[in-house]
Amino acid sequence: MVNPIRVSAVIPCLNEEKTLALCIRKAQRSFEQLGITGQVVVADNGSTDRSVEIARSLGAKVVHELVRGYGSALRAGISAADGEIIIMADADDSYDWSNIHGFIAKIEEGYDFVIGNRFKGGIMPKAMPPLHRYLGNPVLSTIARLICHVPVGDFHCGMRAFTRDAFARMELYTPGMEFASEMLMNAARNGLRIIEIPIVLHPDKRDRPPHLRSFRDGWRHLRFILTYAPTQIFWLPGLLMFSMGLLLLCLLAGGPTTILGHFVGFHFLALGSLLSLVGFNFIAMGVLAKVIIAGKHPSLRGRIVRWATGPWAMEVCLLSGIAGVALGLILNTGILLQWLAHPLQPMENTVHLAIVAMTMIVLGMNSAFAAFLLNLLVSERDRPHARPRSLQGNEAPIDSGLQNC
Repeated sequence: MVNPIRVSAVIPCLNEEKTLALCIRKAQRSFEQLGITGQVVVADNGSTDRSVEIARSLGAKVVHELVRGYGSALRAGISAADGEIIIMADADDSYDWSNIHGFIAKIEEGYDFVIGNRFKGGIMPKAMPPLHRYLGNPVLSTIARLICHVPVGDFHCGMRAFTRDAFARMELYTPGMEFASEMLMNAARNGLRIIEIPIVLHPDKRDRPPHLRSFRDGWRHLRFILTYAPTQIFWLPGLLMFSMGLLLLCLLAGGPTTILGHFVGFHFLALGSLLSLVGFNFIAMGVLAKVIIAGKHPSLRGRIVRWATGPWAMEVCLLSGIAGVALGLILNTGILLQWLAHPLQPMENTVHLAIVAMTMIVLGMNSAFAAFLLNLLVSERDRPHARPRSLQGNEAPIDSGLQNC
């Protein structure tokens, strides 16, 4: 009787013939030393060298992923893995595949997701460029940590372990290098138990430049992190600006005033109008972004999303918009009647009120049109869609090699 596979080592691969065999053998020896049944899965991303031939000759299970990208290759390899515990790392021998026992031990302790920390374990000379070590990784890790509230110091370490169930709960979609950020952020958002362990980063043994491009891939990570942080990027700044703007509009609607011995006039009214309009648009974009994200990840439905996707959300937004436009028109009507009654008198005393009226009309129109856009998003989200073929389970072409013990 064949023992079920306990651990799968997933290695993404694109022209790694120089180091791939070394990584596969290290993983296989680890399985033997730990006394567990394991397999190596090589996720080939279009190699044109001998990588696939080498993987097959060593008994690895080879998965072919036609869509280029770090995330695409890993999704295919992980989906094809048969183990209950999955460990992923690169094929360049920068991560030590012979030292996987710490990852397995933490999973067996009950953690769902284990990630290495290269800064705690040690970075060997020339293993990481100074730009990455002292700027890129620390800055991106700090931003992501503040947004996700996850205590991980090395957000972009490529050696990770997780359970099969945890991978399904993470609901990953991105095809490129930002896959590393998406994995950890979604793990945190879905309430997975996360822990990091110190590991050593070694210089890679490639004879060519790495696939990673510092500025391109750094920007992709930052873009993903910020795009998936609507509360910090849209909602909170928008709420602050909108509140300050409305306060200034209320204080100055009747004309200039004095606050704490300082004259506050038309310039602050213009600022109040600007803050109100920009703040409202930030809030609206934040709500729409939360609805879009929740459509991809239903487990991330918070109170705002539940309200925005409720049965009367569109009507509430639409009625609020109509009320704002109506208030603005009423104020403008009062100004018009004053002008008609005294056509030759100056109207300077109504300038402040006219700005407030204009702001209310624009806010009302924005609210009304945002209501229709929100309804469109909710309707599209609720429609049944076939998932993209590349994401449907285990559909990547597979070369069945021997299972490694």
